[in-house]
Amino acid sequence: HTYQTESKMDYRRKRRLTFFTIGLIFLLSGIEYAVILPTIWRYLQTLNAAPYFLGLSLSAFSFSGLLAGPLFGFWSDRTLSTKKIILFANVFEMVGNFMYFMGYSRWLLLCSRLVAGIGTGAGSSIFGFLTRNTAPEDRSTVFAAVMACRQAGLLIGPAFNLFLRLCNFQIGPFTVNKYTSPGLFMCLLWILLQFVVLFMYWDFTPQDETRQRNGVEREEVEQEEEEEGKPLVGPNELTGSYGTVTSVQSRASSVANGDVTHVSPLPSLPPEETMVTPLTQKFFNFGELENSIMYCVCGVEVIAGFLFVRWLSKRVAERVVLAVGLILCNISCVWCLIFLANPQGGFAWQLAEFIIGVFLQVLGLPFVAVAQVSLFSKITSEKTQGFSQGIRRSVGGLATILGPLWAGGLTFNLYIMLGLMMGLLALLTVSPDAHV
Repeated sequence: HTYQTESKMDYRRKRRLTFFTIGLIFLLSGIEYAVILPTIWRYLQTLNAAPYFLGLSLSAFSFSGLLAGPLFGFWSDRTLSTKKIILFANVFEMVGNFMYFMGYSRWLLLCSRLVAGIGTGAGSSIFGFLTRNTAPEDRSTVFAAVMACRQAGLLIGPAFNLFLRLCNFQIGPFTVNKYTSPGLFMCLLWILLQFVVLFMYWDFTPQDETRQRNGVEREEVEQEEEEEGKPLVGPNELTGSYGTVTSVQSRASSVANGDVTHVSPLPSLPPEETMVTPLTQKFFNFGELENSIMYCVCGVEVIAGFLFVRWLSKRVAERVVLAVGLILCNISCVWCLIFLANPQGGFAWQLAEFIIGVFLQVLGLPFVAVAQVSLFSKITSEKTQGFSQGIRRSVGGLATILGPLWAGGLTFNLYIMLGLMMGLLALLTVSPDAHV
């Protein structure tokens, strides 16, 4: 009994630390986004980059992640190991962010985002790991918690910009200022994360969970036998009972993990446009401080949204959550078309229109993000979750590549840019495959 209890406690401790480390990984990915995005546009301008270079830089990050995701996912499916994949992927994050810090030219900046994007490919392996080690009915809750960690990073990131913008010194041949310091800062954070992964992350398999659960069940039965002086059920009855439960669970798992052949994969939602910083500069002359504050406020809203979705997903079907998210996204796009494509009135009125538009866009994101990841995990095979999640993330990555490239040249023609997005959202909303 003592050995089983210690083994169970050790397993739970390792499991908690592993999930904590996963949350930390997504936290850092959010911090990187929030630290770099508010300043990259001005950074490119100091390097005499044309406006379309912002779209290229953002697309490069997504493009490399698009290619790396399925490869890392396939690797994790074959080995059932994610720790070494995460350690390998983090190297690209470290190198890419250091290249961003160097910043000799706009082309080096472009390459830096291309290299760092490879590191995001580990996300497919992590989602595969979470799918294999969580029950289908718990996935929405787990995915919501993990995604909330990234949004927490988006909330914390702007706070770092408040002191990074004060940097103005030299390290050897490198200049550390408000534009280059985010790269150095993120490089150091990813280095620290390597040590966290080394010492606080363990690879688990569904068999480990089964063995622990079986051990707990046997321990409980043995304790009851000792207390009452006789077994509650015979050995044959116990075996038959356990086998029956396993059979039911197996059938439920097979239905929830891709053996229902008539279910179509959930289509990917078109991403929110990533041209916010040029728009805030154009209309309101926002700098890195104002943009950081804006992203901080958005982070608070999104975290609250994920917490609400986590609560809601336990009470309603995930398809309902998805439908709510799509409706909110459509409303936000209509608002932007009406009020932001050709803003009227004074500064205060335009700013109010912009704030409402951003609020509505951010409000719908948690609903769609959690629902589509959870639903996708249930209609794909558990044995290939890493690869399947990589494909899903690649489809989203393709959208984030095309989105900035499309929007980069349309900053001054918002009717076309937002009109296409509205059309895609409407098509997705009425698509029957999105709600089967």
